[in-house]
Amino acid sequence: MNPELAARALELALRRGGDFAELFVENRRSLNVRLEAGRIEAVTAGVDGGVSLRIVRGHTTLFGYCEGIDEPAVLGLAARLGGTEGISTKETMRQSAMRPSAVGWTNSEMCRSKEERGGESVSVSGISTQHATMLLDAVDRTARSYSPEIVQVPANVSVLEQKVCIANSQGVLVQDRRRRAFLAVTVVAKRGTSIQTGRETLAQTGDFDPPDTAAAATAAQEAAGKAVIMLDAGPAPVGRMPVILAGGFGGVLFHEACGHGLEADFILKGTSAWKGRLGTRVAPAFLTAVDDGSGQGLWGTDAVDDEGTPMQRTAVIENGVLTSYLTDLLRGEKLGLALTGNGRRESFRHLPYPRMTNTYFAPGEDTAASLVADTPRAFYARSLSGGEVNPATGDFVFGVSEGYLVENGRVGAPVRGATLVGNGLEVLQGIDAVADDLEVKAGFCGKEGQSVPVGTGQPTVRVREMTIGGTDAA
Repeated sequence: MNPELAARALELALRRGGDFAELFVENRRSLNVRLEAGRIEAVTAGVDGGVSLRIVRGHTTLFGYCEGIDEPAVLGLAARLGGTEGISTKETMRQSAMRPSAVGWTNSEMCRSKEERGGESVSVSGISTQHATMLLDAVDRTARSYSPEIVQVPANVSVLEQKVCIANSQGVLVQDRRRRAFLAVTVVAKRGTSIQTGRETLAQTGDFDPPDTAAAATAAQEAAGKAVIMLDAGPAPVGRMPVILAGGFGGVLFHEACGHGLEADFILKGTSAWKGRLGTRVAPAFLTAVDDGSGQGLWGTDAVDDEGTPMQRTAVIENGVLTSYLTDLLRGEKLGLALTGNGRRESFRHLPYPRMTNTYFAPGEDTAASLVADTPRAFYARSLSGGEVNPATGDFVFGVSEGYLVENGRVGAPVRGATLVGNGLEVLQGIDAVADDLEVKAGFCGKEGQSVPVGTGQPTVRVREMTIGGTDAA
């Protein structure tokens, strides 16, 4: 956006007073190719963009957007919203969704199927429709050749290229270019009445070369292996026992059970179990947990957050002590805390909120193999599925999509139907070993009706004791 236009719009927005005004400009191009039942089921591509304006007056936030960035559209948005008084945030969200003509900006076009587009090729961030189709073909062939028990291989390739510009009344004027590519594979295996699934992802961000078919095939093989091995799974134990959480997707537990409670909006509202605990010991001295928005190649990394604050590596727990919450501009100021670069939003149509970027435990000194070998008996959770968390208390219930029993220091038979039940604070305090095999996986996090890319991960960790909900007596 032209700096002079941004300055005029911000001045106009504050003409009737206000503490803060912010413009968020976005232009995005996307491609999505979906595989189902062994064939390409849908190809969608599109361009989208616009500008949003946020005005803060005391305890009231006014928000509106338009799908255009030409001068009349931007100044018209600022004039309308800047002249609005006495309207609550919720009401403004409804009344200020203004849509002036998008001169000089293409609205959501090209959102048509491949057939409707006459089969023409689209390329986003160097990945074409044909290349995405080739990746999905490799996924389907590899997964189905793994076992005759594979019955379904739904998969999709999503590519996004996003350009943003943020300007605010505090003098911020920054731009950021973001590129992401994501391959998700789900494999379904069936034996008699038993049906099991395996899932794997392949994600790239920043400056990258298009993924090759070998990488896609590896993801498909890993997903197929998970599904097939779980066909042999017996009933999960019930009761309290040591739990080993594998590296990678095991990090979902910290993200959900602890991470959300560290976001400053929950702290400000008093609905977090972590409120008032800064500077106190919450975990063993050997444990450090970070939110790292600057980690190169990590899925949740950008140069700046969606308020223009540089993303950074924030140690939320350092040597067992709670050292930081995750802040955005508004909550950070109200709490008197430093900015951590966690103000994020799904698009220009949404308000920013404190959100995690890439959260994980720092690696320890043990190897995963020695950690397992040192455990006589435990439940081993390789990957977790959906669950529920109460941020106010930290209580959680998580499903286990791939689990095993550890007997005599060895990972043994797979088990199905397990859930992990506990409390985030208690689990942190119960961690007694951390391995050195840090792995961060890519995913998406939902909050306030918005979805943003995040990395979740950890090395292999052992919890002294947790409650296992299953189908068999321990």
